[in-house]
Amino acid sequence: MEFIPLYYQDKLDLINPEGDVGIVTLWSPIKVVKDHVAAAHIDLDPSTSRIAVIGTLYGEGLPELLRNLLYNPQLNHLLLFGVDLGRSREHLLGFFQHGLELTTCLGASVHQIVGTLHKMDGAIQPWDFHDRLNIVDGGTPAMPGAAAKIIDFFAGLPPQKVMVGERRSIPMPTLALIRFPSDPRSHTILAHTPMEAWKELIFRLYRFGHRVDLGRGEERIELQTVKATILHPREESDAVLREHGFSLGQFQEYQRRILDSELPPNQHYGYGHRLRRYFGHGDPTRNADTLARAIVMLRDHAESRHVYIALWDTARDLLIPNEGHPCLVSLFFRKFDQHLTLTAVFRTHNALRAWPENVYGLIAIQRHVSQAVAMVPGAITLISHSISIDPQGNGLERAQAICEFRNRERMDSDYFKPDPHGDFLVSVDEEQAMIVVDHRFEGQRLHRYSGQSAEALERQLAADLALSDIAHALYLGRELGRAEARLQKHRRRSEKT
Repeated sequence: MEFIPLYYQDKLDLINPEGDVGIVTLWSPIKVVKDHVAAAHIDLDPSTSRIAVIGTLYGEGLPELLRNLLYNPQLNHLLLFGVDLGRSREHLLGFFQHGLELTTCLGASVHQIVGTLHKMDGAIQPWDFHDRLNIVDGGTPAMPGAAAKIIDFFAGLPPQKVMVGERRSIPMPTLALIRFPSDPRSHTILAHTPMEAWKELIFRLYRFGHRVDLGRGEERIELQTVKATILHPREESDAVLREHGFSLGQFQEYQRRILDSELPPNQHYGYGHRLRRYFGHGDPTRNADTLARAIVMLRDHAESRHVYIALWDTARDLLIPNEGHPCLVSLFFRKFDQHLTLTAVFRTHNALRAWPENVYGLIAIQRHVSQAVAMVPGAITLISHSISIDPQGNGLERAQAICEFRNRERMDSDYFKPDPHGDFLVSVDEEQAMIVVDHRFEGQRLHRYSGQSAEALERQLAADLALSDIAHALYLGRELGRAEARLQKHRRRSEKT
């Protein structure tokens, strides 16, 4: 039976397809290990060698290696010989010695090697090999007596069997994802308009959100501490809002209510009430209008950093059992670049319904204060400690539709999103044999990077956090690749002359 690899054929060094030994070099280059084997005078003749194949095993690749072994039952011996910069040796030996256990990954049920965090699909188990594999750990090439270990391994091999076993082919499964991996507390959104920010927010939740059980049969798809900044927080047209399932009239009514100091009937709290009356505690002589106080403070000192309003009443909302707790917990007004910016913090947020409505409410609050202090409204930033989608009902279906709408816009050939960090002009200085990248912002050159390869420029740009947008980074990577090709072509011409 000949060795036929199902996976990574181009990365394997086939010696004798009819051999019964495989050498796993882990992170060591195949050539390095092969040279050690040759130096130990082990037969490498393609017609007589016991070695069928030599291959690496880096951090990943164990599922493919196991499938190659199952498809080639004539391989009865594995020699591990190489440097392990990860835990490849531990994972391979652990699979056969300890097996797999059930766990979860990205919300889906998966297996992992017992005693490790290495996830596997579980379609192949140690017993599938019927104890036919003899696995020997030969250490590393740099260890004392490395050659002797290789010699001892081959000297101790039993005579080769004539194998007529059954080949088994088990397809590589795709993980049934509940979500894609990310740090659930790292998401930051920068957008020009409320609806642009909202579509991006729903996309992040749908793709990366964690399913959490709130108890009492309630479930949410949640991210934590999401920050969304809207650069131009203005009302959009009714046509635009209706395209997204909202109406301008609906939002304008909410804007009116959020500035109303009266407590809504049959409600435990109201944002307007908390902002403009609640903290007076019924004392008519006491001005409890926090927005009025914010206006006075900004008029007195436009650069004040004390204009911070808390809507959360710890004595009532935390220390005493009560029904109804505000989701909007604080506002911070700040003059920045001659504009009045507003940062709002929300304890919890319903992303599909409440978030857009809240944004329009914040627009009204910001406008109320900025007009009174004669400042131009600036960006609005929302920080949501817990923001979620309710998957029950048609929540998931609506989120999916919004994501598809957002992706169609992104795929449009006319779609362009400028990088707030600036632009980059790539050129080749043939005289100096350098790739040059000029970092520009609003027509001005800020910095010049140079290097002899795209990789060198990549490292410089990454170290400076020069880019903030992934699409921009991918584009610049293509430009650097083209520049490197031009530079290499120039070098070849120069060498010929």
